[in-house]
Amino acid sequence: MPVRLNLPTHGGELESYTLHGDAFVEAQSPPQFNRIAYAAAHVVADPLLTLDPWLESHIDWDATLAFRRHLWKYGFRIAEAMDTSQRGMGLGWETARELIRRSTVEARSITGADLASGVGTDQLEITQATSRDDVIAAYEEQLGFVEGVGGRGVLMASRALAAVARDADDFSYVYDRILSQASNKVVLHWLGDAFDPALKGYWGSERFEHALDTVLAIIETHKDKVEGIKLSLLDSDKEIALRRRLPEGILMFTGDDFNYPELIEGDSNRHSHALLGIFDAIAPVACSALVELAKGENEKYRALMTPTVPLARKIFEAPTQYYKAGIVFLAWLNGHQGHFQMVGGMQSSRSILHYADIFRLADRAGLLVDPDYARSRMLLMLSMAGVEAA
Repeated sequence: MPVRLNLPTHGGELESYTLHGDAFVEAQSPPQFNRIAYAAAHVVADPLLTLDPWLESHIDWDATLAFRRHLWKYGFRIAEAMDTSQRGMGLGWETARELIRRSTVEARSITGADLASGVGTDQLEITQATSRDDVIAAYEEQLGFVEGVGGRGVLMASRALAAVARDADDFSYVYDRILSQASNKVVLHWLGDAFDPALKGYWGSERFEHALDTVLAIIETHKDKVEGIKLSLLDSDKEIALRRRLPEGILMFTGDDFNYPELIEGDSNRHSHALLGIFDAIAPVACSALVELAKGENEKYRALMTPTVPLARKIFEAPTQYYKAGIVFLAWLNGHQGHFQMVGGMQSSRSILHYADIFRLADRAGLLVDPDYARSRMLLMLSMAGVEAA
Protein backbone atom coordinates (compact mmCIF):
# COMPACT_ATOMS: atom_id res chain seq x y z
CA MET A 1 0.00 0.00 0.00
CA PRO A 2 1.39 3.47 -0.87
CA VAL A 3 2.73 5.54 2.02
CA ARG A 4 1.01 8.93 2.15
CA LEU A 5 0.78 11.96 4.39
CA ASN A 6 -0.32 15.58 4.16
CA LEU A 7 2.49 18.10 3.90
CA PRO A 8 2.30 21.91 4.09
CA THR A 9 3.03 23.97 0.98
CA HIS A 10 4.42 27.47 0.64
CA GLY A 11 0.96 28.65 -0.34
CA GLY A 12 -0.36 27.93 3.14
CA GLU A 13 -2.22 24.79 2.07
CA LEU A 14 -1.81 21.08 2.70
CA GLU A 15 -1.13 18.62 -0.10
CA SER A 16 -1.38 14.86 -0.11
CA TYR A 17 2.09 13.49 -0.72
CA THR A 18 2.79 9.87 -1.70
CA LEU A 19 6.28 8.60 -0.95
CA HIS A 20 8.21 6.94 -3.74
CA GLY A 21 9.28 4.18 -1.40
CA ASP A 22 12.49 3.51 -3.33
CA ALA A 23 15.14 3.51 -0.63
CA PHE A 24 18.59 3.35 -2.15
CA VAL A 25 20.36 0.01 -2.53
CA GLU A 26 23.75 0.06 -0.88
CA ALA A 27 26.96 -0.24 -2.87
CA GLN A 28 29.67 -2.89 -2.61
CA SER A 29 31.60 -3.20 0.63
CA PRO A 30 34.24 -2.00 1.11
CA PRO A 31 33.75 0.69 -1.54
CA GLN A 32 36.64 1.82 -3.73
CA PHE A 33 36.94 5.51 -4.67
CA ASN A 34 39.36 7.39 -6.94
CA ARG A 35 38.65 10.63 -5.09
CA ILE A 36 39.42 11.51 -1.48
CA ALA A 37 36.02 12.06 0.12
CA TYR A 38 35.68 13.61 3.56
CA ALA A 39 32.24 13.79 5.15
CA ALA A 40 31.94 16.58 7.70
CA ALA A 41 29.90 14.88 10.41
CA HIS A 42 27.30 16.32 12.79
CA VAL A 43 27.07 15.72 16.53
CA VAL A 44 24.11 14.25 18.39
CA ALA A 45 22.95 16.25 21.40
CA ASP A 46 21.97 14.64 24.70
CA PRO A 47 18.70 16.42 25.60
CA LEU A 48 18.43 14.63 28.95
CA LEU A 49 21.58 16.37 30.19
CA THR A 50 20.82 19.78 28.70
CA LEU A 51 19.08 22.28 30.98
CA ASP A 52 19.73 25.41 28.88
CA PRO A 53 19.83 24.30 25.23
CA TRP A 54 20.88 27.69 23.84
CA LEU A 55 23.80 27.89 26.26
CA GLU A 56 25.00 24.31 26.78
CA SER A 57 26.36 21.58 24.51
CA HIS A 58 25.99 18.12 26.02
CA ILE A 59 26.78 15.36 23.53
CA ASP A 60 25.33 11.87 23.25
CA TRP A 61 28.70 10.22 22.68
CA ASP A 62 27.37 6.76 21.80
CA ALA A 63 25.06 8.07 19.07
CA THR A 64 27.65 10.54 17.80
CA LEU A 65 30.33 7.86 17.38
CA ALA A 66 27.80 5.43 15.89
CA PHE A 67 27.11 7.95 13.15
CA ARG A 68 30.82 8.17 12.38
CA ARG A 69 30.92 4.38 12.03
CA HIS A 70 27.98 4.71 9.62
CA LEU A 71 30.02 7.12 7.44
CA TRP A 72 33.19 5.05 7.62
CA LYS A 73 31.19 2.03 6.44
CA TYR A 74 30.46 3.92 3.23
CA GLY A 75 34.12 4.62 2.60
CA PHE A 76 34.20 8.26 3.70
CA ARG A 77 36.91 9.88 5.74
CA ILE A 78 35.55 11.99 8.60
CA ALA A 79 36.18 15.72 8.81
CA GLU A 80 35.76 15.99 12.55
CA ALA A 81 34.71 18.97 14.66
CA MET A 82 34.09 21.21 11.66
CA ASP A 83 31.24 23.66 11.14
CA THR A 84 28.85 20.74 10.43
CA SER A 85 29.46 19.81 14.07
CA GLN A 86 28.34 23.35 14.97
CA ARG A 87 31.78 24.71 15.83
CA GLY A 88 31.16 28.26 16.96
CA MET A 89 27.38 27.73 16.83
CA GLY A 90 26.72 25.66 19.93
CA LEU A 91 29.85 23.52 20.10
CA GLY A 92 32.74 25.14 21.97
CA TRP A 93 36.39 24.16 22.00
CA GLU A 94 36.22 22.21 25.26
CA THR A 95 33.56 19.87 23.87
CA ALA A 96 35.16 19.81 20.43
CA ARG A 97 38.43 18.71 22.00
CA GLU A 98 36.72 15.72 23.62
CA LEU A 99 34.96 14.94 20.34
CA ILE A 100 38.29 14.92 18.49
CA ARG A 101 39.88 12.70 21.12
CA ARG A 102 37.05 10.16 21.09
CA SER A 103 36.77 10.04 17.30
CA THR A 104 40.52 9.61 16.89
CA VAL A 105 40.50 6.68 19.31
CA GLU A 106 37.44 5.20 17.56
CA ALA A 107 39.10 5.46 14.13
CA ARG A 108 42.05 3.40 15.34
CA SER A 109 39.70 0.52 16.18
CA ILE A 110 38.20 0.31 12.66
CA THR A 111 40.10 -1.02 9.66
CA GLY A 112 40.42 1.65 6.99
CA ALA A 113 38.86 4.44 9.07
CA ASP A 114 40.48 7.84 8.68
CA LEU A 115 39.80 11.38 9.85
CA ALA A 116 41.16 14.89 10.06
CA SER A 117 40.04 17.36 12.71
CA GLY A 118 39.17 21.02 12.73
CA VAL A 119 41.82 23.36 14.16
CA GLY A 120 40.55 26.84 14.90
CA THR A 121 40.66 29.69 17.38
CA ASP A 122 37.17 29.48 18.87
CA GLN A 123 38.45 29.32 22.46
CA LEU A 124 39.66 32.91 22.02
CA GLU A 125 37.43 35.73 23.18
CA ILE A 126 37.55 38.54 20.62
CA THR A 127 38.07 41.99 22.13
CA GLN A 128 39.65 45.26 21.02
CA ALA A 129 42.87 44.08 22.63
CA THR A 130 43.02 40.79 20.70
CA SER A 131 46.18 40.62 18.58
CA ARG A 132 47.69 38.49 15.84
CA ASP A 133 49.82 36.75 18.44
CA ASP A 134 46.70 35.85 20.44
CA VAL A 135 45.29 34.23 17.31
CA ILE A 136 48.54 32.35 16.76
CA ALA A 137 48.52 31.08 20.35
CA ALA A 138 44.94 29.84 19.97
CA TYR A 139 45.78 28.02 16.72
CA GLU A 140 48.89 26.55 18.36
CA GLU A 141 46.87 25.19 21.27
CA GLN A 142 44.38 23.43 19.03
CA LEU A 143 46.90 22.12 16.49
CA GLY A 144 49.10 20.88 19.32
CA PHE A 145 46.18 18.98 20.78
CA VAL A 146 45.11 17.40 17.48
CA GLU A 147 48.63 16.30 16.61
CA GLY A 148 49.22 15.27 20.22
CA VAL A 149 46.45 12.65 20.03
CA GLY A 150 47.86 11.39 16.74
CA GLY A 151 45.54 13.29 14.40
CA ARG A 152 45.84 15.54 11.37
CA GLY A 153 44.44 19.05 11.18
CA VAL A 154 42.11 21.02 8.97
CA LEU A 155 43.17 24.62 9.55
CA MET A 156 39.79 26.32 9.86
CA ALA A 157 39.14 29.95 9.04
CA SER A 158 39.36 32.10 12.17
CA ARG A 159 36.73 34.67 13.17
CA ALA A 160 39.31 36.20 15.48
CA LEU A 161 41.83 36.62 12.67
CA ALA A 162 39.16 38.13 10.43
CA ALA A 163 38.42 40.63 13.21
CA VAL A 164 41.99 41.70 13.99
CA ALA A 165 43.73 41.47 10.61
CA ARG A 166 44.27 44.81 8.87
CA ASP A 167 45.42 43.45 5.53
CA ALA A 168 46.66 40.41 3.63
CA ASP A 169 50.06 40.62 5.34
CA ASP A 170 48.44 39.87 8.70
CA PHE A 171 46.91 36.68 7.29
CA SER A 172 50.25 35.66 5.79
CA TYR A 173 52.02 36.33 9.09
CA VAL A 174 49.64 34.12 11.09
CA TYR A 175 49.52 31.25 8.60
CA ASP A 176 53.30 31.31 8.15
CA ARG A 177 53.74 30.89 11.90
CA ILE A 178 51.24 28.03 12.20
CA LEU A 179 52.20 26.10 9.08
CA SER A 180 55.88 26.31 9.99
CA GLN A 181 55.09 24.45 13.21
CA ALA A 182 52.81 21.74 11.80
CA SER A 183 54.22 18.24 12.20
CA ASN A 184 51.92 16.77 9.54
CA LYS A 185 50.37 18.14 6.38
CA VAL A 186 47.16 20.09 6.94
CA VAL A 187 44.19 21.04 4.82
CA LEU A 188 43.50 24.77 4.62
CA HIS A 189 39.87 25.86 4.89
CA TRP A 190 38.49 28.86 2.99
CA LEU A 191 34.96 29.33 4.27
CA GLY A 192 32.89 32.06 2.69
CA ASP A 193 30.69 34.56 4.47
CA ALA A 194 27.55 32.75 3.24
CA PHE A 195 28.46 30.11 5.82
CA ASP A 196 29.74 32.55 8.42
CA PRO A 197 29.18 36.33 8.00
CA ALA A 198 32.04 37.01 10.43
CA LEU A 199 34.50 35.75 7.80
CA LYS A 200 33.76 38.43 5.23
CA GLY A 201 36.97 39.70 3.65
CA TYR A 202 39.04 36.66 4.66
CA TRP A 203 42.61 36.60 3.37
CA GLY A 204 42.59 40.40 3.59
CA SER A 205 40.26 41.37 0.78
CA GLU A 206 36.62 41.20 -0.28
CA ARG A 207 37.80 40.85 -3.88
CA PHE A 208 38.20 37.20 -4.78
CA GLU A 209 41.15 37.81 -7.09
CA HIS A 210 43.18 39.51 -4.36
CA ALA A 211 42.27 36.89 -1.74
CA LEU A 212 43.22 34.19 -4.24
CA ASP A 213 46.68 35.65 -4.72
CA THR A 214 47.23 35.75 -0.96
CA VAL A 215 46.22 32.18 -0.27
CA LEU A 216 48.20 30.86 -3.25
CA ALA A 217 51.31 32.65 -1.99
CA ILE A 218 50.85 31.03 1.44
CA ILE A 219 50.45 27.59 -0.15
CA GLU A 220 53.48 28.07 -2.41
CA THR A 221 55.64 29.02 0.59
CA HIS A 222 54.49 25.98 2.60
CA LYS A 223 53.95 23.30 -0.06
CA ASP A 224 55.57 20.71 2.19
CA LYS A 225 53.00 21.35 4.95
CA VAL A 226 49.78 21.65 2.90
CA GLU A 227 47.88 18.61 1.65
CA GLY A 228 45.26 20.77 -0.02
CA ILE A 229 42.66 23.47 0.41
CA LYS A 230 38.91 23.26 0.91
CA LEU A 231 36.92 26.02 -0.76
CA SER A 232 33.38 26.76 0.43
CA LEU A 233 32.22 29.77 -1.57
CA LEU A 234 29.26 28.09 -3.35
CA ASP A 235 30.69 29.33 -6.66
CA SER A 236 32.05 26.70 -9.06
CA ASP A 237 33.85 29.24 -11.27
CA LYS A 238 35.89 30.48 -8.32
CA GLU A 239 36.77 26.93 -7.30
CA ILE A 240 37.92 26.08 -10.81
CA ALA A 241 40.00 29.27 -10.91
CA LEU A 242 41.76 28.27 -7.69
CA ARG A 243 42.07 24.64 -8.79
CA ARG A 244 43.85 25.61 -12.01
CA ARG A 245 46.46 27.65 -10.14
CA LEU A 246 47.30 25.21 -7.34
CA PRO A 247 50.90 24.00 -7.29
CA GLU A 248 51.52 20.44 -8.42
CA GLY A 249 50.69 17.97 -5.67
CA ILE A 250 48.33 20.27 -3.75
CA LEU A 251 44.79 18.92 -3.70
CA MET A 252 41.56 20.83 -4.26
CA PHE A 253 38.82 19.80 -1.84
CA THR A 254 35.40 21.05 -2.87
CA GLY A 255 33.23 22.41 -0.11
CA ASP A 256 30.61 23.56 -2.63
CA ASP A 257 27.35 21.97 -1.48
CA PHE A 258 25.57 23.41 -4.54
CA ASN A 259 27.83 22.23 -7.39
CA TYR A 260 29.71 19.23 -6.01
CA PRO A 261 28.84 16.60 -8.67
CA GLU A 262 30.53 18.37 -11.57
CA LEU A 263 33.42 19.64 -9.45
CA ILE A 264 34.23 16.14 -8.21
CA GLU A 265 33.89 14.69 -11.71
CA GLY A 266 36.23 17.36 -13.01
CA ASP A 267 37.20 18.43 -16.50
CA SER A 268 39.91 17.48 -18.97
CA ASN A 269 42.52 19.23 -16.82
CA ARG A 270 41.74 18.67 -13.14
CA HIS A 271 39.13 17.49 -10.66
CA SER A 272 38.27 18.26 -7.06
CA HIS A 273 38.35 15.90 -4.14
CA ALA A 274 35.67 16.52 -1.51
CA LEU A 275 35.19 17.75 2.04
CA LEU A 276 31.44 18.21 2.26
CA GLY A 277 28.76 18.57 4.90
CA ILE A 278 26.15 17.23 2.48
CA PHE A 279 27.88 13.82 2.49
CA ASP A 280 26.60 13.47 6.07
CA ALA A 281 23.06 13.39 4.66
CA ILE A 282 23.54 11.59 1.33
CA ALA A 283 26.20 9.02 2.25
CA PRO A 284 24.56 5.89 0.71
CA VAL A 285 23.90 7.50 -2.67
CA ALA A 286 27.17 9.44 -2.76
CA CYS A 287 29.10 6.28 -1.95
CA SER A 288 27.60 4.38 -4.88
CA ALA A 289 28.10 7.36 -7.19
CA LEU A 290 31.79 7.60 -6.26
CA VAL A 291 32.19 3.87 -6.86
CA GLU A 292 30.79 4.32 -10.37
CA LEU A 293 33.08 7.28 -10.99
CA ALA A 294 36.09 5.17 -9.97
CA LYS A 295 35.02 2.55 -12.52
CA GLY A 296 34.85 5.17 -15.26
CA GLU A 297 31.05 5.01 -15.39
CA ASN A 298 30.55 8.76 -15.47
CA GLU A 299 26.97 8.65 -16.73
CA LYS A 300 25.97 6.35 -13.86
CA TYR A 301 27.81 8.67 -11.48
CA ARG A 302 25.78 11.64 -12.73
CA ALA A 303 22.50 9.69 -12.63
CA LEU A 304 23.08 8.95 -8.95
CA MET A 305 24.42 12.33 -7.86
CA THR A 306 22.08 14.63 -9.77
CA PRO A 307 18.90 13.88 -7.72
CA THR A 308 20.78 14.80 -4.53
CA VAL A 309 21.49 18.35 -5.70
CA PRO A 310 17.98 19.83 -5.15
CA LEU A 311 18.08 18.38 -1.64
CA ALA A 312 21.52 19.89 -0.98
CA ARG A 313 20.45 23.29 -2.31
CA LYS A 314 17.41 23.24 -0.04
CA ILE A 315 19.43 22.24 3.03
CA PHE A 316 22.07 24.91 2.34
CA GLU A 317 19.72 27.68 1.26
CA ALA A 318 20.14 31.13 2.81
CA PRO A 319 20.73 31.79 5.62
CA THR A 320 23.27 29.07 4.85
CA GLN A 321 24.81 28.94 8.34
CA TYR A 322 21.67 27.14 9.54
CA TYR A 323 22.15 24.20 7.18
CA LYS A 324 23.07 21.95 10.11
CA ALA A 325 19.39 21.69 11.04
CA GLY A 326 18.53 19.92 7.78
CA ILE A 327 21.47 17.56 8.15
CA VAL A 328 20.37 16.47 11.64
CA PHE A 329 16.72 16.30 10.58
CA LEU A 330 17.57 13.67 7.96
CA ALA A 331 19.61 11.68 10.47
CA TRP A 332 16.55 11.66 12.73
CA LEU A 333 14.18 10.64 9.91
CA ASN A 334 16.46 7.69 9.13
CA GLY A 335 16.74 6.49 12.73
CA HIS A 336 20.37 7.43 13.38
CA GLN A 337 19.27 9.24 16.55
CA GLY A 338 16.24 9.05 18.78
CA HIS A 339 15.31 12.73 18.78
CA PHE A 340 15.52 15.93 16.80
CA GLN A 341 17.24 18.14 19.35
CA MET A 342 20.46 19.98 18.52
CA VAL A 343 23.15 21.69 20.55
CA GLY A 344 22.30 25.35 20.82
CA GLY A 345 18.66 24.54 20.11
CA MET A 346 19.43 24.99 16.41
CA GLN A 347 16.54 22.80 15.28
CA SER A 348 14.45 25.97 15.73
CA SER A 349 16.45 27.80 13.04
CA ARG A 350 14.37 26.38 10.16
CA SER A 351 10.62 26.33 9.54
CA ILE A 352 8.21 23.42 9.17
CA LEU A 353 7.94 24.37 5.48
CA HIS A 354 11.69 23.93 5.11
CA TYR A 355 11.57 20.52 6.78
CA ALA A 356 8.62 19.43 4.63
CA ASP A 357 10.60 20.35 1.51
CA ILE A 358 13.58 18.35 2.76
CA PHE A 359 11.31 15.36 3.37
CA ARG A 360 10.01 15.44 -0.22
CA LEU A 361 13.44 15.92 -1.78
CA ALA A 362 15.09 13.22 0.34
CA ASP A 363 12.35 10.81 -0.72
CA ARG A 364 12.87 11.62 -4.40
CA ALA A 365 16.63 11.07 -4.04
CA GLY A 366 16.09 7.63 -2.45
CA LEU A 367 17.45 8.79 0.90
CA LEU A 368 14.61 7.74 3.22
CA VAL A 369 15.78 4.29 4.26
CA ASP A 370 12.40 3.13 5.64
CA PRO A 371 9.48 5.16 4.22
CA ASP A 372 7.00 4.02 6.88
CA TYR A 373 9.42 4.89 9.66
CA ALA A 374 10.27 8.25 8.10
CA ARG A 375 6.55 9.02 7.71
CA SER A 376 5.91 8.29 11.40
CA ARG A 377 8.67 10.70 12.42
CA MET A 378 7.50 13.37 10.00
CA LEU A 379 4.00 13.09 11.48
CA LEU A 380 5.46 13.82 14.92
CA MET A 381 7.22 16.87 13.52
CA LEU A 382 4.07 18.11 11.82
CA SER A 383 1.94 17.61 14.90
CA MET A 384 4.28 19.78 16.98
CA ALA A 385 3.82 22.51 14.35
CA GLY A 386 0.05 22.22 14.62
CA VAL A 387 -0.34 20.60 11.20
CA GLU A 388 -3.05 17.97 10.75
CA ALA A 389 -1.15 15.50 8.61
CA ALA A 390 -2.72 12.07 9.06
